[in-house]
Amino acid sequence: MKKIIVKFLIVVFSISSLSAQEIDKKVLKKELMTLLDSINKAKEDKSKEKGHSWFDKISIRGYAQVRYNGLFSTNDKVSCDQCDKSWGTTSTEADAKSNNGFFIRRTRVIFSGQVHPNVYFYIQPDFASSPASGVLNFGQLRDAYFDVSIDKKREYRFRIGQSKIPYGFENLQSSQNRLTLDRNDAINSAAANERDLGVFFYWAPEKVRERFAMLVKDNLKGSGDYGVFGFGAYNGQTANKVESNRNLHVISRVSYPFLIGKQIFEPGIQAYTGRWAMTSEVSSGVKIDNKTGIFDQRVAVSAVLYPKPFGIQAEYNIGKGPRYDKLTNSINTTAHLEGGYVTLNYKYDISKDHVIFPFAKFQYYDGGKKFEKDARSYIVRDYEFGIEWQPFKAFELVAEWVVSDRTFEDSALRNNRQQGNLLRLQAQLNF
Repeated sequence: MKKIIVKFLIVVFSISSLSAQEIDKKVLKKELMTLLDSINKAKEDKSKEKGHSWFDKISIRGYAQVRYNGLFSTNDKVSCDQCDKSWGTTSTEADAKSNNGFFIRRTRVIFSGQVHPNVYFYIQPDFASSPASGVLNFGQLRDAYFDVSIDKKREYRFRIGQSKIPYGFENLQSSQNRLTLDRNDAINSAAANERDLGVFFYWAPEKVRERFAMLVKDNLKGSGDYGVFGFGAYNGQTANKVESNRNLHVISRVSYPFLIGKQIFEPGIQAYTGRWAMTSEVSSGVKIDNKTGIFDQRVAVSAVLYPKPFGIQAEYNIGKGPRYDKLTNSINTTAHLEGGYVTLNYKYDISKDHVIFPFAKFQYYDGGKKFEKDARSYIVRDYEFGIEWQPFKAFELVAEWVVSDRTFEDSALRNNRQQGNLLRLQAQLNF
């Protein structure tokens, strides 16, 4: 700026010290052009400096999902409280009917950015949460964490805050990318909303991190980047809840996307251990021993063949945890659990952004859900057949036919096996 002022004064002085006849028009024009170039260059430099500000590195994106579950339902008492609160009813009345209607399943806005070469942040609220039965569309925090890397390539990083726990490929896969409308009961019962508050360490080579990013960017239904190796500790009471027993859960995961010809195959294994604390979930009169120190342990294997164009996704887990026992009206704190799923899919590209994904899924689960009423007991055998249509990146439509066989029992529903079919629809906006 000082140089520009000096040049400007020289030009003014030169003009004032010369008579009109003495002024060389070419020289004057040259001096004026030099002055204007200096001014423009200063503006560009200032603009570049502004571009390096931290707030210029923040991105905003998100998605919204609207569903309708009221078509061709043969039994309204088939439901899944963890999956979708607009599906069926858990009423104990003999002639109870579901009030199926249009339902906003998710409305997510994501704020993220690399605010420093070694610091990345991610905040995701959801504006379609349901804090209580019949109460919809409340705002609730889903993710709030920051990654601190300890090397220039960001291969070694610590994730601090509330985030997804690294257990299960389908749990880690965003609902924005998942084909089936809901996650499977077997793996998803490990943590409500798949999240908790803790500290996790992730490592992956730079090339593998690029491959993880490509699997999402190229619409291959990737899970995102949770490292080749992950290890961490978290509260264990699920997201947005206080720690209740001062006993942290510990978890570890190993997963690698192998490039085999034109295909990519990703096997993985994960396990966690900790102690779960039952709080308001236990009904009056239900017996339970050591309600704040219940063993909560699982191990799972994953196998994913990405859709290029045919894909397979399968997982299975075993473990032990709390489960309601209707014979003794008590909660068995060391009950065995097991189950998994397999999903078949095909990616058919009509054009660059116009894609169709037909899919089929079978899931099985025999165990309890620790975060539901009385650690509700489940036996699930579901079949799902559907198609996802993406005419362009900003919009998706999913139609899914469900053949369901669910037994879910607690102190209010002692003998409750429900079977039925229904058609489920979802429209999704991506922005």
